[in-house]
Amino acid sequence: FDTCFIGTGAGLPYFMNIPGENLNGIYSANEYLTRSNLMKAYLFPEADTPVTKGKHVAVVGGGNVAMDAARTALRMGAEKVYVVYRRSKKEMPARIEEIHHAEEEGIEFHLLTNPLRFLGNEEAWVTEAECQRMELGEPDASGRRRPVPIKGSEFRLSVDTVIMSIGNGANPLVPSTTPGLDTNKWGNILADQETGKTSKKGVFAGGDIVIGAATVILAMGAGRKAADAMHEYLKTGVW
Repeated sequence: FDTCFIGTGAGLPYFMNIPGENLNGIYSANEYLTRSNLMKAYLFPEADTPVTKGKHVAVVGGGNVAMDAARTALRMGAEKVYVVYRRSKKEMPARIEEIHHAEEEGIEFHLLTNPLRFLGNEEAWVTEAECQRMELGEPDASGRRRPVPIKGSEFRLSVDTVIMSIGNGANPLVPSTTPGLDTNKWGNILADQETGKTSKKGVFAGGDIVIGAATVILAMGAGRKAADAMHEYLKTGVW
């Protein structure tokens, strides 16, 4: 190829890297929602893809995807669904409507709460989430007040399914295997916002892999701009 466009997105889910996070029954929100909806796990065994239909489900995170995961778990038959979020309701990044609908459906919010570790049984299935109460301190770089642990406030939630919904990052596969392709400290490819040109000649990039997790509209716009720039590059050979 004379040129190419990288649009691999930012679909690599983040985890907290705390003890017990690799127990059975713990999913990323990406996997849980993909299995439940796109791969039709709600029809299992008629559909090929299974998913744990937990009775006591904890969703860690406070964004729109966390609300989606919590409400989906309820529709999959959960008796109790907890949203565990380390800041207060005011700081939740989810849309107000999403939070309101989740509350209407009976989802229980454990705000100012942060998981410390997950515990499991002898078969390595998650059974409890050990959490700690938090209080809000000074604002951090995001402008939201930083959660500060309250000493001695640890408690446990009985759960059989945990869904981690604390954000996504860039998949490192392409940048890590492509010499000369520069990235920032988060692993996003460095590219010109108007043309999509990267540090490697002939390689263009756009969308979430460049700007981080955002919207389809922004990704489509980046693709259109890059297409024009790629056409110009192929015509002139000028980089």
